[in-house]
Amino acid sequence: MLDVIRAAGTISRVGLINATGFTGATISTLVRKLIDEGLVVETGRAESTGGKRRVLLQLNHTSRYAVGVHLDHAGITYVLTNLGGSVVARLARAGAGAEDPSTVVARMAAEVSALIDGVDVERDRVLGLGLVSPAMRQWEGYPLDRALEQATGLPVVLDNDATAAALGEHWSGGIGGTATSAALYMGTGIGAGLVINGITYRGTSGNAGEIGHVCVDANGPVCWCGGRGCVEAVAGPAAVVASALAHPELRLELKGVSVASDFAAVSRAARRGESAALELLERSARYVAVAARTLANLMDLEVLVLTGPGFAIAGAVYLPVVREELERAFFSRAAHPVDVRLSRSASTAPAIGAAALVLQSELVPLNEGLRLPENLAAAEPAPLPLP
Repeated sequence: MLDVIRAAGTISRVGLINATGFTGATISTLVRKLIDEGLVVETGRAESTGGKRRVLLQLNHTSRYAVGVHLDHAGITYVLTNLGGSVVARLARAGAGAEDPSTVVARMAAEVSALIDGVDVERDRVLGLGLVSPAMRQWEGYPLDRALEQATGLPVVLDNDATAAALGEHWSGGIGGTATSAALYMGTGIGAGLVINGITYRGTSGNAGEIGHVCVDANGPVCWCGGRGCVEAVAGPAAVVASALAHPELRLELKGVSVASDFAAVSRAARRGESAALELLERSARYVAVAARTLANLMDLEVLVLTGPGFAIAGAVYLPVVREELERAFFSRAAHPVDVRLSRSASTAPAIGAAALVLQSELVPLNEGLRLPENLAAAEPAPLPLP
């Protein structure tokens, strides 16, 4: 119910009956419960169709909040989102670096408190904290969720950055109500998150969507995963940086502090018009596009969103290349296109997705059989103000 109202924007009780198949009595009971809990409000009336004008419902966006955290060696991003997934506060702070995990957790707890207190949100309205991060070897075996939960006093949900980014796009409306969508994620590596019928698909071990380890060159370099010619090894940010360092015509002062910062330097050089830097990114984009086509073919995607810090700074190069590849060679293109777009919040997508993990886990039952009805918002006339 709550997810249908969220996806629709505004919807009447009759619209809910049509969308869910529940009886009128059940809808009335559930709507009253949602209103009593402050999660849903009556917002206006639909235009008359000959009878009594229907009262429209929508989420009470300020009724609940969630914290999302993207933890990385290079930086930590914090966001506070409302019930609709909109960001109401954000912080960017120094990364974990080589610090001891317990020291970083103590700092994170203080920064989470500052985030919430900075916008005067009542603590009992914060449902929990979602945390995502890439694999960090020195943190292996450290009970991060329990430590952070104890330090903040908030329930903690963990997931990987690509899956979280996909859920964030879904929850905040970036990919609409499509049946099968994916977020192609570029951070220090390359991955993908999958959303099928409104539910994130994680696979048996939570590693579904590892598009960075699709082989695009059978004779290519050995990847850290053990494979050869993986797109991450051939065209990921680390590979772009390595090529930039070895390029005889490219004179960049790459600091070597992190892959992310050096990849950003190459991207800035490309934007300045340095042809060598642009060629490196375009070469990477062609491999990424082939991997994206593989993903689109396997999943029969409707929407593919490019997101993550890498695409936030270099998306202008990658987007047209990926889009052209799918327009040219997507297997099902005669039946339907793939809508390829750049995220509106690519740099903060993992943190926003982490907050969405909390919202979904606390408020929306993960019913694998659920498919959100299409064009929910269009099913209702525009609202008129309540008298």
